[in-house]
Amino acid sequence: MTQTAPGPGPSPASTPAPADAPADAPRRPHRVHRAWFVAAVAFVTIIGAAAFASLPGLLIEPLHEEFDWSRGTIGLAVSVNLALYGLTAPFAAALMDRFGIRKVVAVALTVIAGGSVATVWMTASWQLILYWGVLVGLGSGSMALAFAATVTNRWFTARRGLVTGILTAAGASGQLVFLPLLAWLVEHHGWRPASVTVSLAALAVVPFVWLLLRDHPADVGLAPYGGTYAAKPAPVPGAARRAVTVLAKAARTGPFWLLAGTFAICGASTNGLVKTHFIPSAHDHGMPVTAAAGLLAVIGVFDVIGTVFSGWLTDRFESRRLLAVYYALRGVSLLFLPMLLAPSVHPPMVFFIVFYGLDWVATVPPTIALCREHYGEDGAIVFGWVLASHQVGAALVAFLGGLARDAFGSYDPVWYASGALCAMAALMAMVIRRRPVPVPVAVPSATG
Repeated sequence: MTQTAPGPGPSPASTPAPADAPADAPRRPHRVHRAWFVAAVAFVTIIGAAAFASLPGLLIEPLHEEFDWSRGTIGLAVSVNLALYGLTAPFAAALMDRFGIRKVVAVALTVIAGGSVATVWMTASWQLILYWGVLVGLGSGSMALAFAATVTNRWFTARRGLVTGILTAAGASGQLVFLPLLAWLVEHHGWRPASVTVSLAALAVVPFVWLLLRDHPADVGLAPYGGTYAAKPAPVPGAARRAVTVLAKAARTGPFWLLAGTFAICGASTNGLVKTHFIPSAHDHGMPVTAAAGLLAVIGVFDVIGTVFSGWLTDRFESRRLLAVYYALRGVSLLFLPMLLAPSVHPPMVFFIVFYGLDWVATVPPTIALCREHYGEDGAIVFGWVLASHQVGAALVAFLGGLARDAFGSYDPVWYASGALCAMAALMAMVIRRRPVPVPVAVPSATG
């Protein structure tokens, strides 16, 4: 007796037939699954939005010189930006479930553009906190890594680690594209043209999002890559309530606090410290701003390599062990950095840049994988809250790093403290328990 294939959905490797085609018309096979095109659009979107992340470290010295604001005050604006970037992420993930990816991301890019261009006319430090801290922070939080996690969870069943690594690397690619340009603009034309450039870059991506991005594979009659067809779920109402409910549920588990703690240290040792304070710290040692910005851009090059490779490793090895190795290596490199800063770029500094760049956000794919492993369908929102801790850690160090420079005349204590924190994060990663894999139970047949 011949059995028919089950399932009401379209084949995952086919496109829907035209509306006027006969019902039994064959479907044309996809040579490349649509999920890869969606991932490509998300990659370009994150690159365009990454311009805003390149600017804070370039603003500290120009704003200090023009307005005589302390580095602590400027660091406070950056810390507000970083904190809101993280605290907005879990709500943005829930809003994407409610209103769709396209609408949320398009609005977020517009808010980033508005906040960035508004800084051109500011005259007081509270305006920097409002425009760059609040508006750009809220917009960028909606474009945070929760966006990458949502796209990956919806469109991919296979190769999730690899795709997460690629989309995470997009932020570093944006830094690579924009940082040298923004540094040149700040050096030769002042910081205002750089702010306008960030605004235009964010706006330029909006048409790509609106015209090319799709919310769910079912929108185009496909299954996720490597998975089976499933109907598009209904919009989830109460986005804010759901985000808080997921947090309350996750907060009762140990893995959440360990992931949040390690990722807070990740943010402290990357966005909060290196991205914000590396350029002024190198400048303190006589290095030109453009040379220091070029080194950060090189970090972006190797970050792409390291993050994509980390995604590949995450598909094959235990995530918590990968995290422990990444944090330990990062801590060692930061302990050596104060001895390497000099007026010119020399081979040991280049080695640090390459080594540190490979580790910059290599922690993201295994962290997302652990959130997915422990929290299932709520994994993207849980990762949003874990990302919030990342940005709170970054915000604290962005602010405290500026205060330390004002108080001690040097960034060295912050570099050493960050290295010690990374060692602590390596130990915390190894404490995360493994989620047991269910073992199928054999059911005896009737004939026994």
